[in-house]
Amino acid sequence: MSGFRYAIAAGVDFIEMDVAITRDDVPVISHDPVLPAGHTIRELTRHDLRKLAPHVPALDEVLSLDGVQFNIEMKSFPEQPEFTPAPERCAELLLAAIRARDLESRVMVQSFDFRVLHAMRRLAPEMRLAALDEVDGRDFVAIARAAQAGIMAPEFHMVTPAKVRAAHDAGLSVVPWTANTPSDWERLVEAGVDGIIADDPAALIAWLKRR
Repeated sequence: MSGFRYAIAAGVDFIEMDVAITRDDVPVISHDPVLPAGHTIRELTRHDLRKLAPHVPALDEVLSLDGVQFNIEMKSFPEQPEFTPAPERCAELLLAAIRARDLESRVMVQSFDFRVLHAMRRLAPEMRLAALDEVDGRDFVAIARAAQAGIMAPEFHMVTPAKVRAAHDAGLSVVPWTANTPSDWERLVEAGVDGIIADDPAALIAWLKRR
């Protein structure tokens, strides 16, 4: 939570977070489905997780923050289904948390598992969805259409000016991740991207202001 508050104070438009689901179906913030101690988040209740990892907030706690939009990545692992509920259930739980605070207009949902995005599209057609990718050789338009998403979120090395132009021509936004150096930021800005995900938001914002 301190990291999120730091980013908001730095002036970001969005904070990005990864979501896992506990055994009792509480969405929580964690990049990895397995804790350092070896416990899988999905096998723990929220109560047990709080005892083992008190620093891990629930998604609802993060959604209580003011002054920012939320980029929520649903972690889902097709080859390891024991780590999360079914994609449809993941989408239901995310949407319930978002709607509980009337935040549909301040949220985008992204995932590498396009099944989650398909489920979210069925449940909430108005939701902004982003297709995460780092290996697909197709153009951004084809990937985003396969995901039923209006935003393409590629690993930043995948970005080229031509791919961005084609995405824009198709009505898509392009928000790459995770670029952390001025030379990379310069290349992405020159390519015409719509946003940049970075680990050091204060440095990126300062660079953008100087530029």
